[in-house]
Amino acid sequence: MIDKTYEPGSVEGRIYQAWLDANAFAAGAGALPGAESFTIVIPPPNVTGSLHIGHALNNTIQDILVRYNRMLGKDVLWQPGTDHAGIATQMIVERQLAERQQPGRREMGRDKFLERVWEWKAESGGAILNQLRRLGASADWSRERFTMGDRGQPDDQMVRAVIKVFVELYERGLIYRAKRLVNWHPGLETAISDLEVENIEVKGKMWHLRYPLADGVTYQFPIAFDEDGKPTEYETRNYIVVATTRPETMLGDTGVAVHPEDERYKSLIGKFVELPLVGRRIPIVGDDYADPTLGSGAVKITPAHDFNDFEVGQRNKLDTINIFTSRAAINENAPEKYRGLDRFEARKQILADLEALEILDQVEDKKIMVPHDEKSKLVVIEPYLTDQWFVQAEILAQPALASVREGRTKFVPQQYENTYFAWLENIKPWCISRQLWWGHQIPAWYGPDKTCFVATDEDDAKAKALAHYGEPVELTRDEDVLDTWFSSALWPFSTLGWPDETAELKRYYPTSVLVTGFDIIFFWVARMMMMGLEFLHEEPFQTVYMHALVRDEKGQKMSKTKGNVIDPLSLVDQYGADATRFTLAAMAAQGRDLRLSINRVEGYRNFVTKLWNAARFLEMNECFRVEGYDPKANKVALNRWIVGATARAAAAVTKAIEDYKFNEAANNAYDFVWGTFCDWYVELAKPVFMGEDEAAKAETRATAAWALDQILKILHPMMPFVTEELWGETGKVGPKREELLVLTRWPDLSGLEDAEADAEIGWLIDLISAIRSIRTDMNVPVSAKVPLLVTGNTAETTRRMLAGSALISRLARVEPISEAASIPKGSAQFVIGEATWALPLEGIIDIGVERARLEKEIGKLDGEVSGIDKKLGNEQFVAKAPEEVIEEQRQRREDAVARRDKISQALARLS
Repeated sequence: MIDKTYEPGSVEGRIYQAWLDANAFAAGAGALPGAESFTIVIPPPNVTGSLHIGHALNNTIQDILVRYNRMLGKDVLWQPGTDHAGIATQMIVERQLAERQQPGRREMGRDKFLERVWEWKAESGGAILNQLRRLGASADWSRERFTMGDRGQPDDQMVRAVIKVFVELYERGLIYRAKRLVNWHPGLETAISDLEVENIEVKGKMWHLRYPLADGVTYQFPIAFDEDGKPTEYETRNYIVVATTRPETMLGDTGVAVHPEDERYKSLIGKFVELPLVGRRIPIVGDDYADPTLGSGAVKITPAHDFNDFEVGQRNKLDTINIFTSRAAINENAPEKYRGLDRFEARKQILADLEALEILDQVEDKKIMVPHDEKSKLVVIEPYLTDQWFVQAEILAQPALASVREGRTKFVPQQYENTYFAWLENIKPWCISRQLWWGHQIPAWYGPDKTCFVATDEDDAKAKALAHYGEPVELTRDEDVLDTWFSSALWPFSTLGWPDETAELKRYYPTSVLVTGFDIIFFWVARMMMMGLEFLHEEPFQTVYMHALVRDEKGQKMSKTKGNVIDPLSLVDQYGADATRFTLAAMAAQGRDLRLSINRVEGYRNFVTKLWNAARFLEMNECFRVEGYDPKANKVALNRWIVGATARAAAAVTKAIEDYKFNEAANNAYDFVWGTFCDWYVELAKPVFMGEDEAAKAETRATAAWALDQILKILHPMMPFVTEELWGETGKVGPKREELLVLTRWPDLSGLEDAEADAEIGWLIDLISAIRSIRTDMNVPVSAKVPLLVTGNTAETTRRMLAGSALISRLARVEPISEAASIPKGSAQFVIGEATWALPLEGIIDIGVERARLEKEIGKLDGEVSGIDKKLGNEQFVAKAPEEVIEEQRQRREDAVARRDKISQALARLS
């Protein structure tokens, strides 16, 4: 007997364990003989991470695709695993050591520190994968992989994959070591990727400085202009004004740039200034980078501490002087007075000294974008000149560009191709080295004269060194590790056993679809494309599905600061995994951010309850599966109709999933189950269950059980727990279930539609719906029985009316039902088919009062629409209001117009 209520908390863990016990998630589980493969590799979450709402959306979509394709009988592999998260993991362990007042990593030494990190991973790492289980993720957990392998040993397959790629790219000239500017984290003392930098707008200042011209040079600077903008007055100057938001970097200036065509400064190109506080002579160069319309038009150039300045320096052969230590303190390349000062302390001292020398021309308040550490939002990131390892990404990018342009890999939605193209067409060398200990240590060794030997292991390096020097020498290994994105770029094939020629690699590569967020197109998607094409000569995936961002119900990005973060595990605890998943699926429209509200989750929990209660009702009415039941043999129109409706729903859900329109899949399933099956079929079937026609009763019971089976199948990818539970409960009577629902075939119901039954039942539903709508709109009391009149009806309509009179009377609360020569005054009228129908309401409601109420409501809604139109027509409002506010106003207008139109129709019927 099905329990009275569905309790997710007591069901989900048991169901999940049953799936695991049945090995239902294993690669190839339930596959048909000779089936094609379907593969998804999970975007590996950080081993330090915990489940957030973005993970929940991403993995819900993956699981829908995996469960659907498994039910199709394909050979499915959902490959799970985690990323070692170099910076985040090292920070956590170092913080733990500090909290416990234990020796730091430098005191411990590299080997002992790494042992400690591996211990932390074994104890605390990877919790997010267990959290994904709670969501219902059906990955093949027996194949779980980690980007650092088992223990990071050289003979580990995942480690060998990384080393092979590095060595081969180096030998092909595609990896090199060079001194270049990188994003530098002074707190961690390492280079970081662009993804780990967040530009934050802050209230800053722009300091305008007077750099004195060297060698007694002066020039005429315009200070007054006529109406045409031509100079009319000049001032003799022996200085040039430059502006900066980071005055401490002036200690590393090696040039001043002006635009070659700027008439104010043309005569100064090739001359020199004397750098204040330092005394260094630096040249004035002509370069297009200097914009005559910004500031003074002259720009100080610090090649070692600004990415744009570095390029100007390269073009004009300027010196490159680094004035920072790795902790962003002033180093020995600056005047002794400032050495050892933190960059911000140095700024204060430098400004005081410049002011004392009357070098400070002016100071203006200015909002500026400052790069910060993306995780803490506290540490300011510096451009920093260091020796790093780089990949020539511009070369690897060409095949990756061609793959998408030529359609071998497609993006869904297609608009994200433009983002992909824009980045790859302008790609810069990829810095792959990090000054950390946790990660894949770079396989490079240095001889006594710093000659570099890149090798697969130390013995290989020694052999190469012996060939170079002619005698054994002592080698020192490069201490740096590889960027985390380097190893994750190999994920689609390293997880399948590469560089070994495994059966899994042959079977499951290339993968079928990648499901990921738009924010890592550059950092992960493009790099996987590059590496897959370079080493396996085939695209790593056929389709890239980009899901959007989950925002709060007001359209704002979730953040702990705003206090609007929604924890998916809390949703699972409160509403169940099925309601949580179904909400995310129902809102996952292509290319549109999700606005998640708790009300939506509550609504879909009610949907789970509705399904459960429908199954209980059928069980109480002895609707059990029948051996050999053939839906094509039905005689009763109601049953022929629900069979066809079920077939249409299954086809619609199938198409939506195939098209990656998960919101349409969910909404089609919802509309059918709640609106068609529960609200109509079950209601229309009740008189049959209570009637005397045993043949009709038996057919309806069997049909209801069959339809419920199909419903459980099409809902399963989105709502796996409740459907699996009901599959087991409804399988206790009737033919034996051969499989768990997770391994059951997806329904193919083509050829089951019945046009005659559709017309018959469709007419009945339309009539009852129209009557119900009028009763609601006109405030007709629920208890009131209202006469139903019809005119202009054909014989077919009369037959349907007589045959369905009992149902019409019961479900629409109308009585009597009769033909009429004319429609009495005070009736609400509507048309179904060729006939005009009327509900005489005189005496049941006050017609005058009701008409006045409707007119008043229309007037109120007209005023609301007018007010919104005025707002949206105000250019200042549209320009200043947040996007979510404007969208809310548009939605309010749309709702008000729809409500007004509905009331206008009601008023027209009453007239």
